[in-house]
Order: sequence, then C-alpha cells, then structure tokens
Amino acid sequence: MMYEYHRRVLLDVAAVAVHYQLETGRPHVPDAGMFDEQLRSPGATFVTLEDGEDLLGCIGSLEPVRPLVLDVAHNALAAAFADPRLPAVTTEDYARMSIKISVLSCPEPLRVATYDELACSVRPGVDGLLLQAGRHRSTLLPSVWPKLSDVAEFLEVLWRKAGLSPGRWPSGIALSRYTTEEFADPGPRSRPL
Repeated sequence: MMYEYHRRVLLDVAAVAVHYQLETGRPHVPDAGMFDEQLRSPGATFVTLEDGEDLLGCIGSLEPVRPLVLDVAHNALAAAFADPRLPAVTTEDYARMSIKISVLSCPEPLRVATYDELACSVRPGVDGLLLQAGRHRSTLLPSVWPKLSDVAEFLEVLWRKAGLSPGRWPSGIALSRYTTEEFADPGPRSRPL
C-alpha cells in the first residue's frame, strides 16, 4: 500500500509530464534520483486519461523494468500523445481531464487448463488478467470490471482484444492475474500557455 504522499507525487509527475510536452513540444521525464526509495524502486503502471466518460488515452507496462516514478512519467506521455487508438491530448483536454494511475502487483500465473476453469478462478472486481498465446496478447485492468456485466463478458472482451475467438483455448496459452492500487486526480487543472 502506498502512502498518500507518494500517490500525490506520482499524480503530479504525470500531470507535469503532459503539461511540459504541451507547453514546449518536448517530453519531460524527471530524474529518479530526486525521489525517495519507494518511488525509485521498479514498478509497473498504467496511466489512464479521461474527460468525463471519454477515454483520452491509456498506456501502461506489465513488468517492473524501470523506477516507478519514471514508469508513470513515460506512461503518462504515451497515454497523452501516443495511444494509437486516439488523437493526442490537447490543451483543452488537459485542463478538463482526470488522471488515474494503476500500480500493478507482480503477475501471478494461473494454473488452469480450460476456459471454464479460468472463469471459475477469476475474482470479479479484483483481478486484472494478462493473456499470452503466441503473437496474441492482451490485458484488462481490474478497473474495467464496473463497465462489464460478469466474468463471461470480461473474458470475452479479453479474448477479442487479443484477436482470439471467445471460448477458444489456443495451445501454449499463458494466463496471469494481478491486482492494482489505483488513485486519481479528477482535475480540473490550469491550461498550459
């Protein structure tokens, strides 16, 4: 569990990264050495930017390969300016958008052999899932649960996102679950110059 202070720092890092890019046209990633040990430790995060119910961008990492504070900055920039599904965030978007950070736990492999076994193993509202099968890969964060009706729909969306037919169990499939610690800044904030 993260202290409220660390949550605030990470939300500020995400906002400053996006603000700086909008203002200068150049990316800004902080010096990890300026932060305390917990924020310098490797971490995996997703950063989600929204304007009300509208998604502005969501990008993340599944493996803790860089300091947590740097992961947040990189993912905030990618969510704002490099989500291939959406246009880049504008200064108007920035002023209104909410910033949500999801810090992922280490993925735990699920030892299941069928789609039905998986459906019985998933903890609704708690688990995020990672699916890998050859070149097919997808993940859904726990924050997706409120938007879906049940486990069957959660798995259907996960499978379709990976480019697989729901219910199909490809050979070599690997599934992992993880949880997240989520916190957000709802905005609004001052618009860049």
